[in-house]
Amino acid sequence: MIDIFTSSAPNYLGKVRALFESVREHCPDARLHWLVADDVHEDLRTTLEDEPFDTLIFATDLEIGRDRRWLFGHSIVELSTALKPAAALQILEQPDCDAVLYLDPDIVLFSSLDDLLEELLDNTMVLTPHQIHPECDSTAIFHEIDSLRYGVFNLGFIGIKQCPEGFRFLRWWRDRCQMNCKANWESGIFTDQKWINFAPVFFEDVAILRNPRFNVAPWNISQRELSGTFDEGFTVDGLPMGFYHFTGFDSGAHLKHIENLGGKRHAARMLVDWYRARIEALQPSNPLPWRLGVFSDGTPILDLHRKAYYGRLDLYEAFPDPFLITEGALDYRQWFDLNARREVPNLFKESP
Repeated sequence: MIDIFTSSAPNYLGKVRALFESVREHCPDARLHWLVADDVHEDLRTTLEDEPFDTLIFATDLEIGRDRRWLFGHSIVELSTALKPAAALQILEQPDCDAVLYLDPDIVLFSSLDDLLEELLDNTMVLTPHQIHPECDSTAIFHEIDSLRYGVFNLGFIGIKQCPEGFRFLRWWRDRCQMNCKANWESGIFTDQKWINFAPVFFEDVAILRNPRFNVAPWNISQRELSGTFDEGFTVDGLPMGFYHFTGFDSGAHLKHIENLGGKRHAARMLVDWYRARIEALQPSNPLPWRLGVFSDGTPILDLHRKAYYGRLDLYEAFPDPFLITEGALDYRQWFDLNARREVPNLFKESP
């Protein structure tokens, strides 16, 4: 059995549906899981039979996700990525699971992945690099510098086989992400992704997929020949496109990059227009809230709240549930309002 999962907060339900609809079409025998980076939403559980995925895994279903202090220290992106190796390990421990694939929720499959799965079952894991060959123009150099900042491999995709080395890798990656999964490339860390630079060094039988049909995305599309239509099918360098990564879609960065392709943009623009319409059709009119984004009284948690708390053992001891707002006793938010500017002034200097 091949298991495939994605990870996101509940507000990405439209994208999750689009991803898993495509997985159902091109990997019909796979078992599908949505890792929801949040507290339990019972309304999601009750509608599961109508969804294109088989199971839900909530953050609090995982051991690390039951630590309120750890949860509070992470932004929505950091948490969605930090939970991935723990969930992959839990899925892979199922006795009938041969391998687990992770796909970002903003990915869509366009053809079978049989060749990728064959490669995975012959190795411990498979990875896709941001670039698959050296390039010369100024844009390519910019992309290579970005890879030095954010990681050589794109962790919108990873596959791990059920084998001793696969388990050894996942336990290592899980521990690193629990220790430090921050979006802070200036300090050498970029969520779960930068750690994987070590994978081909620390672990055996790591396959690096250099096939251009996988993980087509803004950082490589200018160097790949994308063509076709929905009726004919899409190809990349003459090969059937495996999956396309719509990263940066909501911010407009994806479309901006496509517009810069000039005469090579027709097929990519077609994909962008289709994806916009598809996720709008699949997204609920009232998206579920991110419950870990607010204090217990419903007040939004600011990035500064998280940064001031993260790594402070004294605050961990004093406020083991920093989400909790209490009456008649000092809670974390009150401590922040009273003390943060004095104790961590540098955080406020960095804020706009």
